Amino acid sequence: MSCDAKKSGNRGGGFRSKMEYYLYSGQKKHVFAGIAIFGAVFGVPWYLMTRGSKQQSHQDYMERADKARSARLSTAKRTAVRSYQTVF
Repeated sequence: MSCDAKKSGNRGGGFRSKMEYYLYSGQKKHVFAGIAIFGAVFGVPWYLMTRGSKQQSHQDYMERADKARSARLSTAKRTAVRSYQTVF
């Protein structure tokens, strides 16, 4: 009975069989749909992440990193001096 269903060309089936058909058919519309889905999956998050930020140069990044590092070290130095003074 299952052979009869396969021979008659019945394209029914579950989700997996339909997806395999779309993936491996090679039809232009399926290829285009796959590229569109792939682009949306990766393009939408990229757009949302870069939406409000301006592109910064390496020099801008290094200046911000140096500023943050010096602020962190100066805070750590003051905390160390205070804890040293309270011990003695």
